[in-house]
Order: sequence, then structure tokens, then C-alpha cells
Amino acid sequence: MACSLNQALPDAGDREEVTTDERGRLKALEQEVRELPQANEILRKASAYFA
Repeated sequence: MACSLNQALPDAGDREEVTTDERGRLKALEQEVRELPQANEILRKASAYFA
């Protein structure tokens, strides 16, 4: 995969920006945060059903 100079510098630690690895981790965490309310609602409904 080709990468631009703008991204190569943070990846090398030469600039204080988000690296490619950090960007991937942030994307995964943001997805998890979006899914948590839905999972909580499912658990809340299941709890009410079995109570």
C-alpha cells in the first residue's frame, strides 16, 4: 500500500500527528462506541424479559 509523505512523517515519529496504526485503532474504537448503545438496549430488554 502506498502512503503519502504527509502520513509517512507521523509514522516515522517526525511529527505530532496520528500515525496509521493509531488511526486504525481510533476507527475501531469509534465503531465500538457506536455499537455499545445498541448492545446495551438488547441487554436491557433481555433483562426485563427474564425478570
